[in-house]
Amino acid sequence: MFGSSIGNIFKITTWGESHGKAVGVVVDGCPAGLPLSEEDIQIFLNRRKPGQSPYATPRNEDDQVEILSGVFEGRTTGTPISMMVWNKTARSADYSEIASYYRPGHADYTFDEKYGFRDYRGGGRSSGRETIGRVAAGAIASKFLNTLGIRLHAYTSSIGSVAIDENRKDFSDIFNNPLNMPDKEAALQAEQLLQEMMANKDSVGGTIDCEITGLPSGIGDPVFEKLDANLAKAIMSIGSVKGVEIGDGFQVTSAFGSENNDAFYIKDNKVTKKTNHAGGILGGISDGSPIYLRAAIKPTPSIFQTQQTVNKDGENIDIQIKGRHDPVIVPRAVVVVESMAAITVMDALLANMTSRMDHIVKFYKG
Repeated sequence: MFGSSIGNIFKITTWGESHGKAVGVVVDGCPAGLPLSEEDIQIFLNRRKPGQSPYATPRNEDDQVEILSGVFEGRTTGTPISMMVWNKTARSADYSEIASYYRPGHADYTFDEKYGFRDYRGGGRSSGRETIGRVAAGAIASKFLNTLGIRLHAYTSSIGSVAIDENRKDFSDIFNNPLNMPDKEAALQAEQLLQEMMANKDSVGGTIDCEITGLPSGIGDPVFEKLDANLAKAIMSIGSVKGVEIGDGFQVTSAFGSENNDAFYIKDNKVTKKTNHAGGILGGISDGSPIYLRAAIKPTPSIFQTQQTVNKDGENIDIQIKGRHDPVIVPRAVVVVESMAAITVMDALLANMTSRMDHIVKFYKG
């Protein structure tokens, strides 16, 4: 299968299916000498683990990671890092019925059209469980970025019609509610909405914001390797994402140039911007301001209401999906968005090391 890898220098390849023996990732291009342990990876995986709240699938997986290669005596060796998580509580019988029909909102039909065959158990390769590999790789990228003073904060900014209030935003609240919202009041309102959705056997979507601070200016390229373009591709590659905004995003369509342009000025002998409508990226290259991106997450397609679809015999049928599913994908996708952003930024930083002759001379001649 093509398309299971992303990145140029820091490159990751995910593998495995929802109900296969295991899922995992191979990470190539990580510099040698980065302190790394399974505990570092586990912290990130625990943030996406199922069964942790009433609003997550009750599938009870411990998602314990094993590092198989690329780390020796607590440090990366510069060789490929292979990581694996066993699937322990797959219930494939819950999905045997869907082998004969296509679930609305899922990739069943398109996967069949492309390959003429599909692993119908829990969605197979198209399952959200594939994101375990992304998150494991993102943990490595985040640790690398932290050593350079670059920080990423991703959080739920809205669920359905309930959005956080920027005046109440407190990052410390993100881990104090099951929805990963940095606004306690909004989290309570969103929980009420989710209770209504669950009672109606329905689901809801939302948005995830990610802020990246500490990234220097000059990262990214002006044409096909734009930083914002690569961030958009990485985030859009997450199965539940249907849209990405950078900075003001679609709001720029109703703004005037005089409003949208970020004025420059000198502060502490550095070029700085008075505003940040561009979201930290100009012409595909970072400008030194915080990077702001937003991902639009669709409602969970697996709902327990009766739905209309077709089967492989070309017949119109009514179905009622079984299995274990999230009434909302957003909270567990927060760490996935953060991970894909970290992977993209790390790759761009490594690529940037060869962009200037004076940097190369300084590196090799000191």
